[in-house]
Order: sequence, then structure tokens, then C-alpha cells
Amino acid sequence: MLGPLFLLIAGVSGSWAADYELLLEDPDIVSPCTEPAPGSLHFADLFNMDDFVFQQDADIIRLNGNLTSIWDVQPTDRISARFSTMHFERGNWEPTVFSVFTPDFCSMMFDEERYWFKYWTSFISNREEIEEKCIRTRGTVLVHIPFDFRLFIRNISAPNIKGRYKLVSVFEAFDENDIRRQNSICFEIRGEVDKVKK
Repeated sequence: MLGPLFLLIAGVSGSWAADYELLLEDPDIVSPCTEPAPGSLHFADLFNMDDFVFQQDADIIRLNGNLTSIWDVQPTDRISARFSTMHFERGNWEPTVFSVFTPDFCSMMFDEERYWFKYWTSFISNREEIEEKCIRTRGTVLVHIPFDFRLFIRNISAPNIKGRYKLVSVFEAFDENDIRRQNSICFEIRGEVDKVKK
């Protein structure tokens, strides 16, 4: 879930190499959206995290345990997902070119070409069940093998990309008539990208 924020760093080209780290703004990692759509809910309304642990250890976040889907939508709903990276510039959050959208997240959840597969869904061990139920079936448990996410990347060729960034994640459910439900999910991961001094 943190992956697209760091793809921002890896995807920019430039003329010199540097090391960068992401300093998370919120110790809980995910924050409510600063500009949610009316009726939007938070990450805690998508998953019960009682059995899931985020533990930060220097430049690594260790993730372990299970997430249980508690989103109040229907198993037949279509779920769209949007992940947008924004940069705080001159007092405003400005969009960057780094965004990902899929109109049918459940059908693409385990697509190995998608960013979220590399950084999240590849670590779900009960894949067959989740391919059937996805996150739209209340009570579904996403069982994870322990995995790490590094907040530090080395030797990136890019212009100066220091600054404050956020990844905005939005999940929306559409009923069988393709009408959007009002209880979309919106959450952010905010942090400061800084060049590591050598």
C-alpha cells in the first residue's frame, strides 16, 4: 500500500544518483483523507485490524497478521480503486503524474503487473478464497505472510524530489445497476521524502 509513493521516486529520471528515505507523518501509517468525498469512510471502516501489526524498525515497516473485511457493501458489487500521489507545493496539494486506477479492483487484485501485487497482495496466503470473495464480502479474512516494506531506496537517478507527499487511496463500490454506493473508502499515507546525506 505504500508502494506507489515510492514508485514516484523510482520513476523519475534525471542526471545524478542519490539515496532517499520516507519519513512517515502518522505513526499509524494511514490517516483520514484531508478532502474526502461526502459520505466517505476511513481505512478502519474497510478492515478490522485487531489481528494485524504495523511495526516500524528504523527504515523498515514490518507487517504481519490478518485483515478482516468489514466494509458494508455487497458481495456482488464492483469495486473500483484509485491511488494518486500528490506533492505539497506552495501551500497546496498538487497532483503528480503517478496515479493508478482500476474500475474492477477485485479482478485485478492478484495481477502480477500491478503495483499493489508487488507491495501487498503477493503476501496474501489465502489467495483462492480472496479471488472469490475479494474485499467486498464482509467477514472475509485476508491472511498475510509476514513481510517488510523499506522506507529507504538507494542510488536513484532523479532531480531533487525532496518534499512532502501523500498517497491518496479511494475504493468505491457499485451495485448491480452500476450505481455508486455512498460509503466509499478514502485514506492517505503522508510523509516527507528527503535525500540521505552521505
